[in-house]
Amino acid sequence: MKKLVCLLVAVLSFISAFAQPVEMADAMRSSGKIYVVIGTIAIVFAGLAIYLFVIDKRLRKIENNKY
Repeated sequence: MKKLVCLLVAVLSFISAFAQPVEMADAMRSSGKIYVVIGTIAIVFAGLAIYLFVIDKRLRKIENNKY
């Protein structure tokens, strides 16, 4: 749970650090396409985070069984 909170804080700070107004983003926001882009990026990052946590859990299980 602590890792998930740290990951969430890191992602939110990354997003806020680079949140600068861009003309292309304004055009995409006015047509509603920006939400599709943000949603896709969020799904990809969530999938990667879940995948890494699953791999970490399996690796710990293998390491504990080995010794």
